[in-house]
Amino acid sequence: MIWLRSLAFNILFFGITAVVSLLAVPALFMPRFAAMGVTRFWAWLVVGALRFTVGVRVEIRGWENLPPGGVVIAAKHQSAFDTIIWLSLLPDPAYVMKKELLAIPLYGWHARKAGMIPVDREGGGVALRNMLRAATTAVAAGRQVVIFPEGTRTAVGDRVAYQPGVVAIAAGTGAPVVPVATDSGRVWGRRHFLKRPGVIRISVLPPLPPKLNRAAMLTALETQIEGETDRLMAEPQHGAPAG
Repeated sequence: MIWLRSLAFNILFFGITAVVSLLAVPALFMPRFAAMGVTRFWAWLVVGALRFTVGVRVEIRGWENLPPGGVVIAAKHQSAFDTIIWLSLLPDPAYVMKKELLAIPLYGWHARKAGMIPVDREGGGVALRNMLRAATTAVAAGRQVVIFPEGTRTAVGDRVAYQPGVVAIAAGTGAPVVPVATDSGRVWGRRHFLKRPGVIRISVLPPLPPKLNRAAMLTALETQIEGETDRLMAEPQHGAPAG
């Protein structure tokens, strides 16, 4: 049953992505908010499809810890789900994402038009300055910059060193940094076809001051995000549908 539900979701996911991307081509020639609206609508459909086909619910904790206006969200990254959910939760997010993703036909075009922030991992100082300039513009416009400080999806139970890009963005923008933990990986695993019914918990923690030095910021982020993730992972999966 889980396999069939997962197959149904994947068919819907790619179908929704293709149809929305094609129908929304005119938004590429309209103001940025039109492309953002399309992107958020796509995310809303995908999250709804995940609940309808697989039986996955989303539980948000600590939403009151998210300040209004321009902010940096440093989120745990266990699953592709993490790159989708913030589009449906936030009014105007700006993801920090690999520049290669923005080159993907239709998907990447919409993401670029919506104002996502490309990062060139091989670009050195020039790429860093470009990323900071884009992040500063986004925060000044009251947008929420979403960055995954691990730099990649991390399988449940694994840990990788947090990358310093989040520190540079915090220092450059002066925005508060909000750590976020999740247990999404045990429902939608890293590079897994199967999606399991259950509850994905997202825990928004109190913001950190942006002026912490590099070592203190990375230590605080890793300690808080990983500690809260471990607590979420230790909780039972109540309310998961049978099958």
